[in-house]
Amino acid sequence: MRWDYAPAPESRDAATLADRYDLFIDGAFHPPGDGTVVPTVNPATEETLAEVAFAGPADVDRAVQAARAAQPAWAALPALERGKHLFRIARLIQERARELAIVETLDGGKPIRESRDVDVPLAAAHFFSYAGWADKLSYAVAGRPFRPRGVVGQVVPWNFPLLMAAWKLAPALATGNTAVLKPAETTPLTALLLAEICQEAELPPGVVNIIPGAGETGAALVRGEVDKVAFTGSTAVGKEIQRALAGRGVGLTLELGGKSANIVFEDAAIDQAVEGIVNGIFFNQGHVCCAGSRLLVQESVADEVLRKLWDRMQRLRVGDPLDKNTDVGAINSAEQLRRIEELVAAGEAEGAARRTVACDLPARGFWFAPTLFTGVAPAHRISVQEIFGPVVTVTTFRTPAEAVERANSSVFGLAAGVWTDMGSKAFEVAAALRAGVVWQNTYNKFDPTAAFGGYKESGFGREGGPAGLLPYLVMS
Repeated sequence: MRWDYAPAPESRDAATLADRYDLFIDGAFHPPGDGTVVPTVNPATEETLAEVAFAGPADVDRAVQAARAAQPAWAALPALERGKHLFRIARLIQERARELAIVETLDGGKPIRESRDVDVPLAAAHFFSYAGWADKLSYAVAGRPFRPRGVVGQVVPWNFPLLMAAWKLAPALATGNTAVLKPAETTPLTALLLAEICQEAELPPGVVNIIPGAGETGAALVRGEVDKVAFTGSTAVGKEIQRALAGRGVGLTLELGGKSANIVFEDAAIDQAVEGIVNGIFFNQGHVCCAGSRLLVQESVADEVLRKLWDRMQRLRVGDPLDKNTDVGAINSAEQLRRIEELVAAGEAEGAARRTVACDLPARGFWFAPTLFTGVAPAHRISVQEIFGPVVTVTTFRTPAEAVERANSSVFGLAAGVWTDMGSKAFEVAAALRAGVVWQNTYNKFDPTAAFGGYKESGFGREGGPAGLLPYLVMS
């Protein structure tokens, strides 16, 4: 039975957007040198939310130089004082949480529940956590001498704009570095609101610089005079960055694509597993690099899992992201929607059986209904390539060894999930999986004190927890 709910929209009046946002460099907003201004669009309605300045090469250089000039004084500041600045930023994120959640949903298309309950609280939590680490860095490096790297260039994707900015900025600042952050071209707004928060927190000018732009801006930042690059995005771009930095002695961490396996054993709590599958792939439109989009189910319970999963999928509510009842919001951009449609069409053409939830999609905006594929072969494109949409593929296995083999037969290794009531089996399987994060009987649970990162073509380096401090330090 599907319950009907009256609309419960979040009020847009709680967030006031400016008509235009400029580049945040050296503690103030500046127009771009070449005058490039681009609209940022609400993917649910295709309306323009604001005009945003894009940084050209000269702007990137100006931001890097501002960070360079500010870095010695920031590093020399007593660590406790650096921590206080991070704490202020965290508190201001909390104070402006409703506004930030609304803007995140407007700019990115994800449901307000996701922005309100996950993205914004976790962003604040990362600043709180690293505020506490600022004066305890010697414990993170076992007492070894260290120093900050200097100026770091950071590039974040569109799926978690504010949270990814917090993941990168908080440890960089706690360790005495200064930063130049480039948000994704389609979701720059919450990063620019974070720039306002940095001003309000009285962060010294130049410590954080935020320069929106397209791929050319990111390329200019990577090739600029920075001491470390932190990138989250596609594997293809990550490889280009590696080539660009080869031989330069610049530190690098990469968090790239994924095709994560969610393994359900016959002794799992099936209802709990189904809810975890839905949470791991559909509540965020599949827009998580670690989304459990490859579902592996033991043959003996495959029919039951599929029946319950399909029943649960048909109860998902697709629609207005600002409605608090919405489960699945809009796809971030027309380009991303085209990629999802292309891969789904390839899945059908290669012989997989497609089931798509029948639902009314809005006439405007970018939308894709939750979709399930069965009869999927390991060589199918939908089994191999990251879809980054509300699509799950299902294959079966007979033994734990086969499950591990299938899960590891991917060029990616970002995350995985294991569903079983047997602790020994969970530990044995988790130890054999080549994935940076393995969840047991849950999925997509994040904590600022825990490390996150990948293996193989999912990248290298870790973000979060004390491990997230190390890439921003040079050991003497």
